[in-house]
Amino acid sequence: MSEIEIAAADGSGKFAAYVAMPKGRPAGAVVMIQEIFGVNATMRQLSDWAAEMGFIAISPDLFWRQEKGVQLDPDAGQAQWDKAFKLMQGMDQDKAVEDLKSTIAHARQMEGANGKVATMGFCLGGRLAFMTAARTDADANVSYYGVGIEGLLGEAGKIKAPLILHVAEKDKFVPPRLRRRSWRG
Repeated sequence: MSEIEIAAADGSGKFAAYVAMPKGRPAGAVVMIQEIFGVNATMRQLSDWAAEMGFIAISPDLFWRQEKGVQLDPDAGQAQWDKAFKLMQGMDQDKAVEDLKSTIAHARQMEGANGKVATMGFCLGGRLAFMTAARTDADANVSYYGVGIEGLLGEAGKIKAPLILHVAEKDKFVPPRLRRRSWRG
């Protein structure tokens, strides 16, 4: 487990990414897209889990344009949640997708990589996984309880690679009509 830096495509700087490597030959790479709490202990544990399954796991800091190294704890009280929502609201999601494109390109070139890269995102990261599916050349994409996807449906036609959406039946952040919707082609 280590941390690397990746250059932003727009030339505005570099951002950190947590990397977990598998013990054996990688089956591919997975870009792990953070929730609103940053690349915290949960994201690092999920990255380690993906590495245990044989993937290079790389989790980029997508809040770096506002504050580098955000690691909030959702169990540590309302102040952590308030800061998380403020960071989410301040995020330029188009720039975040550009940073994810840079992360995908970097992952394809990592030592041991086979060129295949998927994305897996959670909540805000689930939304960004949907956006990444529509706007990048990722080989596959997984969205866990992605929020705000209803505002992105106009981009669905751009999705070429597989995308799996996991939406909780009682997720209070997803409108009920969308929780019941069939997303099959």
